[in-house]
Formats: sequence, C-alpha cells, structure tokens
Amino acid sequence: MLDDIDNQNIELQLLLQAIYLKYGYDFRNYAKASVRRRVEHFMKKENLNSFAETQHKILYEVNFFDRLLLDLSVNVTEMFRDPNFYRSFRQNVVPFLKKQPFLKIWHAGCASGEEVYSMAILLKEEGLYNKSQIYATDMNQVILNQAKEGIYLINRLKLYTENYQKAGGKESFSDYYIAHYDHVVMNKSLKENILFSDHNLATDGVFGEMHVIFCRNVLIYFNRDLQNRALGLFNDSLINHGILCLGSKESIRFSEHSNIFVDVDKDEKIYAKEISL
Repeated sequence: MLDDIDNQNIELQLLLQAIYLKYGYDFRNYAKASVRRRVEHFMKKENLNSFAETQHKILYEVNFFDRLLLDLSVNVTEMFRDPNFYRSFRQNVVPFLKKQPFLKIWHAGCASGEEVYSMAILLKEEGLYNKSQIYATDMNQVILNQAKEGIYLINRLKLYTENYQKAGGKESFSDYYIAHYDHVVMNKSLKENILFSDHNLATDGVFGEMHVIFCRNVLIYFNRDLQNRALGLFNDSLINHGILCLGSKESIRFSEHSNIFVDVDKDEKIYAKEISL
C-alpha cells in the first residue's frame, strides 16, 4: 500500500515536471494536496486511470493539456467577494490613494475578472478611476479572455448585488452592467483603464512601481517556497508605502517578507510596505 502511494507521488511529480518542460507552466511548487485533487478530478472526467497515462496524453495532445490547464488554474471568484474587505479598503486605503497624482494597481491571478471589475466600480465611486491604470493578470489565457469580455451568468447577479450593497456601494449595482437573457455584460466604461495580460507568479518577474497589489485567495494554493517567491515579487513591485491585499485565509506573517509590511487592517489582510531591504 505504501509503495503504491509512493509510486503515485512520483508519477504526479513527473507529470508536473512534464507540464513545466513541455509548456512552461510551473505547478511543481503548488500545494501538493490541492494539485492532486485537481488532477484526479480531471482524470475522472477524462476516464483516465493513472498519472502516467495522463502524462503521456499531455506530452502528445496540446488540446488535452489546454483542458487540464482549466482545471489546474485557480478560477473561483465573485464580485465584491468578502464585502467587509471592500468596506475596509474604502475606509483605510482610499484616503491614501486620493493623495497620489496617478495610480497603478495590479490584480495578480485575476481569474475571470469579477474582483477586477469590483475594484473598478469602487474606484469610480471614489472619484479615482480616471487617474488609475489597472493591470489584471493571470497565467490562463482562456480565463483571461473571459475576464476581458466581462460576461457573467445572470443567476449570480443576486449574490453580486448583495455583496455590492454590503461592501458599501454608493449607487445601484444595475448601473454597471447590461442584461442579456441569461447573462450580463459589464459596462465598457469599467474596462477603459484595465489592461489584461499574461503573467505567471511561479515563473515571471516584477510588475514595477505599483501603488496597490491584489492577490486574494491565490497563495493558499502555493507551498511555502512559492508563497515566498510571490511575496518577494510583490515587495519588489510595490512603491514604498504601497498596499498589498491578500485573501481571508492568507497572511504575510510567518513569511520571509513579514518584516517589510505593517498591518493596515489585520483582519482583512491589508498591508502597507514600509521597509525596502
């Protein structure tokens, strides 16, 4: 039994290595339990019996890998997720942003874009959008294209509207989208200052001179080494006193970079860069 488990772990490692060598996507330092669940879920859908069989198909069938990539990517998100975070951002961060002549904001691991549009709405309501440039990045081009389109299922609208109201929204949420049958399309005015582009936190480099970086509920899928890499990347990409926003189950504390950041709101995982080493 133990030999079987060891062999499966080796096969999984070889599978992740094959993905990296063939396609350049590096999942080798993602949390192993999470990656394994995602791969096994995909294998079940594809009627595959082993990691080795999956690896063979990945090496020789590009379309097969594209399908797997959708399952491996972190794409769970929603508009104004964790409304108290947005309330805190308005109260604790917006006054700092209003003092800046121009704003550069990076959403790292933006998935299908719901939180990017949430922040665009908040910036509009606070009179900051016209002096902002938002960079929305993800490693998955299919999901990134969905984010760029800004099209979402209408059955999510009730939740999104409730989140918006709880987050301190100042207008009617219906002002920010157009409804079409079973989906809604976010207004073009929200997209004017958003640049969507490829970026992989596991392999790519710095986005320089950012005032704010959002990377919410992505680091929980990384192991400690990859978390430290990403946090180092954020440190190098932020201006001094720049703001880092993490997810509700994430923290800068206990990382290699904890002494660089101070708490803006400890509960909502909002930090400010205060020291440049």
